[in-house]
Amino acid sequence: MVGSLRPVTPPLPTDPGAVPLPRRPLDPTAGPAGAVRRWYENELGWPTVPASPGLPVRLVVGPRFDVLEVPAEAGLAALRHLAAGSPVAVQGGRMRLLLAAGCAEEVPGVLAWLEWGALPLDLTAVGEGGLMDAPAPPAPGTAARPGPGSVVRGPDALQGAAVWMRPPEPGCEVDASLPVMPAVGGGGEAPDLVRIVDTVATQCHRLRLRRSRA
Repeated sequence: MVGSLRPVTPPLPTDPGAVPLPRRPLDPTAGPAGAVRRWYENELGWPTVPASPGLPVRLVVGPRFDVLEVPAEAGLAALRHLAAGSPVAVQGGRMRLLLAAGCAEEVPGVLAWLEWGALPLDLTAVGEGGLMDAPAPPAPGTAARPGPGSVVRGPDALQGAAVWMRPPEPGCEVDASLPVMPAVGGGGEAPDLVRIVDTVATQCHRLRLRRSRA
């Protein structure tokens, strides 16, 4: 986010992994919502919004990641382009692909460059200032991420709650797995945002054509 003289001090480290994450203290009265907040803030360093009565804990979008939300069917086609550690959540038939922070504002330009800009597509890029329902943290010992064709089942998904299809791994290293623009992709190691946007746009268009014919 983008004076007077004072003693010179060494610069602070800019690598998030070099700075210990501030840890939320244990509050036994906070209940399950408090445990969810502690996991995201202590293990991942992701800021949260406290749960209101009847509402889930929410993740603050922008500081650590952005979100590309698409129909789940369209999102499944993009999973093959993601890194193994790229987190993916689903909720109510929608898939949320986590992007590197700042990428949401690039999505409209990418769609225009790919010549998708003039078509109505059922996708939304959420960036700074947005919120996302926090899926329940993965249970200890949960198997790694499901394959590209997997569909999440279970009580949380059936009740419309957000669930992780590919949960994030604790630690700041999750940032390196998020899709970015090719020019800042760190030598091609991070997933390519352009390829992912093109894939989901194609699938969204196919879904729209299929519904129009029905």
